[in-house]
Amino acid sequence: MRITVLGATGGVGQEIVGQALAAGHEVTAVVRDPDRLPERLDRAALAAVVRLDDPAAVAGRDAVLSGLGSRGRRADGVAERLTERILTAMEAEGVRRLVVVSAVPVGPEPAGGRLVDRLALKVVGAVLADVYADLTRMEAALARRATDWTAVRPPKLTDGPLTGVYRRVVGGAPRGSRSVSRADVAHAMLALVEDPAAVRRGVGVAY
Repeated sequence: MRITVLGATGGVGQEIVGQALAAGHEVTAVVRDPDRLPERLDRAALAAVVRLDDPAAVAGRDAVLSGLGSRGRRADGVAERLTERILTAMEAEGVRRLVVVSAVPVGPEPAGGRLVDRLALKVVGAVLADVYADLTRMEAALARRATDWTAVRPPKLTDGPLTGVYRRVVGGAPRGSRSVSRADVAHAMLALVEDPAAVRRGVGVAY
């Protein structure tokens, strides 16, 4: 499969690139600063390393996976703004499949969730209100387009290892969603590329 990875220098983006290469996919890494691509990622194995405004970013790709997001509490609209740009580029090139990272508070509350979990989500939502507002606008931008998108909504992200053992809920979130590793989010995103049930849906991913 020929894929483009946005935000390839970020935590989730690095994991997508590494796992995609290990699986034998042809990977184009899209980065803001090519010099920040981590040494642990094999540049020689990549099809290309390009900036977002490069026409080669999505041309001829089977799918685009985005690890874009804020690095702090202030989002400054980065997810919405850059996702809009990639959507426009995909439409121009006739590329339809897009899988992005969002967050569990953007979606509906887990069915039958415990009070303590609901309260925890509200506290986190208040602290990271700007980040979640940006992701909410990003998902609204997705819904306005004809792209075959999927928004993966994890809870707290950790630097834990890849396990391949996590829960997925299409259109909702796993009960008791507390955390999941960036490696497992990347694993889920790659698996969801070819899952028709996830097209134009949010998918909760958590342990």
